[in-house]
Order: sequence, then C-alpha cells, then structure tokens
Amino acid sequence: MKNILLFLILLFTISISGYSQNFEKEFDLLLSKEYPISGPGATALVAVNGKVIYQKAFGKSNLELGVNMSVNSVLEIGSITKQFTAVSILMLVEQGKIKLDDDITKYIKDYPTEGHRITIHHLLSHTSGIGSFTASDEWYDNRKKDITKAEFLNLFKKLPMHFAPGEKYLYSNTGYFLLAAVIEEITNKAYEEFINEYIFKPLEMKNTYYGSRSNIILNRASGYDNVNDKRDEEFNSSETVNADALNFIHFHSAGAILSTVHDLFLWNRAIRNNKLISEENKLKAFTNYQLKDGKYTNYGYGWATEEISGISSIEHNGGTMGFRSNSIYLPKNDVFVVVLTNHTYNNPDYVSTKIAAIAINKPYKEINTNKVNIDPAFLQKIIGTYEFDDGSIKIISQENNELYSQRPNGSKSRIYSGENKRFYFKDSFSNLIFHINSNEQPSVTYENRIYKTKGVKVK
Repeated sequence: MKNILLFLILLFTISISGYSQNFEKEFDLLLSKEYPISGPGATALVAVNGKVIYQKAFGKSNLELGVNMSVNSVLEIGSITKQFTAVSILMLVEQGKIKLDDDITKYIKDYPTEGHRITIHHLLSHTSGIGSFTASDEWYDNRKKDITKAEFLNLFKKLPMHFAPGEKYLYSNTGYFLLAAVIEEITNKAYEEFINEYIFKPLEMKNTYYGSRSNIILNRASGYDNVNDKRDEEFNSSETVNADALNFIHFHSAGAILSTVHDLFLWNRAIRNNKLISEENKLKAFTNYQLKDGKYTNYGYGWATEEISGISSIEHNGGTMGFRSNSIYLPKNDVFVVVLTNHTYNNPDYVSTKIAAIAINKPYKEINTNKVNIDPAFLQKIIGTYEFDDGSIKIISQENNELYSQRPNGSKSRIYSGENKRFYFKDSFSNLIFHINSNEQPSVTYENRIYKTKGVKVK
C-alpha cells in the first residue's frame, strides 16, 4: 500500500512538472510581450489542482531606481478587494449577526433609500440602484483630498438612485463602501482591523495589507500612469509618470488592499476549501444572480461569473491609480490565474484570460486588428455619447483619424476597425458594433466574452 501511495505521489509530481514545462514558454511569450523589461511590470501565477505550476515577474517594480519586479512584489489589487468584503459579510451571516435580506437602514439608519427597500444582497450583487461615487464629478474633482468615512457617507447620500433595487445591474463602488459601514456597525471594529484579524492572519497572508501611504511596506511596487490619456503603442519612458497617490480611504472596502500573487493563491485555496465560509455560502458568492425581469447580471458576491472557451469561470479585475489586476478561477478544472501590474494602461485582463485558456488546453485564436478602412462619413455619424441598457455610458471620439472609447471621468482607449462596422479594443475580448437606422440614429452593441448590452447615441 505504501509503495502504491508513493507511486501515485511520484506520478502526480511528474504530471504537474510536465504541465508546467509544456506551458512555460507560451506564458513567458505572452507576458514578456505585454510587460517588457524596460517598462512597468507584472507578477503572474498559475496553479492547477492546488499546485503552483508557474510564477514569474516581468518589467520594473520601480523605474526611477531601476528595480526589477519580483514574484514577492506587493501591488495594489483594486477591486479584487470586493471579494474580501463580500466574504466578511458572509462570515457574519454564518455567525448569525446579519441576514442577506436585511434592509441596509437597519445598520446605516439615516441612509436615504428614496422609499425603496435596499438589502445587503442588493449591495453585494450591484443591484441596489445606488450609483458609483467614482463616476460622480464631485468625487473626481476632490479625489486628491483627504476625506473621512463620515464625509464619504455624506457624499453618497447626495447621489440619486438610478433604478429600483433588483431591476438592473450597475457596478457600484458605493455599494461596497456601504458594506464596510455595515461590518463596522455590527462588529464595532474598523473594516481594516476586521479583515486583518479574521482573514489575513488566519490564512497567513503575510504580505497582504489594507493600504497605507505612510507605512513602510516591504517590496511595495510603485504605480505608473501615462502623461497623455491613452496607452502608448509601445512603452516610452518619456510618456510615463508616477501615478497619483490617493489616500486609500478613497478605495476602502471597494479597492484598498495590497497583496502578492502568492498570497492571492492562498486566498483562492481558502475559498475553494471552505476555510472561511461554508460550501453553501461560497455557492452564493459564485451565483450568477437574476434581475426582476429574469435577465442575468453575470455577477455574484464579489466575483463576476464569466466563461473561458466555453468553461465557466469566476473572476474579478481591479484598478487603482497606477495599478491593474485580474484573477480567474475555473472551478471545474481547478485552475487559478492571477496577474498584477503597476501601470494603469497595461491591462492584465486579456493576457490572464489567454493564459487561463491555454492552461485548460482551449487557447483563444488571435484577433485580427489590422486596420480596415471605414467611410469617414460613417465615423462622423457615430462620434458622440452613448447610454447603454446596463446604465453605463461610453464617449466615442476621434483624434488624428483614430477612434477612441472613454467612460465618464475615465481614460481613453483606442478602438480598432474591423469588418462589418465592428471595432475592437486592443488586447481585449471586448468589441463595439455600430449601427445606423433608417432615421440616421446611431446605436451600438457592446460585447465581451459572454456579456452584451445595447446603447443609443444621446448627444
């Protein structure tokens, strides 16, 4: 029996080693192309069946000092923080201290709900109708100022409801900020104290922190931005600047955590193995929730529900000033991929998704972004602001004969023309398909891997 066990262990070890060697060159090629040694960098990790098969770093952690990125580099993970907030709430549910259908005014007593009943579930699933404060002009104009949690709550109270709870999906940083207020009211602990005591320490996530600008954080990477509001075709150090260093209270429970790829692997295993919450509550976090009209949101509690090459995946990306992140988990294959970067415009979503597809032996084909000539008159017609069914807004503009897409208060992303009035985002699975009806009214369909929403030109 002992010999059989040793044989199986050896066989499994050889299998994992072969797995790693087969894909290492492909992963290296993807990442080194996206994150060259001369520019801001990235850390990446791939695990299969709970074993790390790939872990490498590319580019620079600090450009000014010429410090290379390392697998131990600590980076801001942005909205992946929402997973920790959601699990904190579910932990309190299991302790009997809160219910998912509780009205938020039970914990935030004077919050204006405009006569609606907003529940904890609505906040977790982005279906509350509360807009995201990061899309408001007031926040954007004051983003470099220090502000207290109480002042943030006062700002939120000014934001109008966009729709009745449960009617639509609208990604809301406000909702996850409010969840921290709920956690603090119930536990009488600061949010950052709660996640450190009940998540980071028990899981031995020794290089994961609630963000601080003043504390010394070993191996912290510097964040970079571009001086112009669009990503360079190729990295150019003269176009790169230090990103704005906002106070972490601006991100808080929606995006204030810093971590490493290995600590996020520990987080993945803890969730997978039900170390913090039960199987029942994990499935609630991974559920693709429905709206009142039966449409799906493609979001659970802190995890987006997607698919990669036809295989269901649980994911979340993130972004702060100077940092981008993406983590992907495919439960059926037990494959975990995470990529963290220290440059606003080096979006890791595309490369991490391609890595995940390769890891399950279902690689994506390359998208042809060779320029297709489009009638200039058509381009003029589609330039403008579009409002989508999901509540989002995109601004389509033209500069130097090139087309760009931009969210309000967001950065511009170049879109590349393809066949049949379809425009692609570089290094992305997202695209825009423009239409003009018989009344010369432009409309557009936005698509990514599984999500689709339609928009009409409003100005």
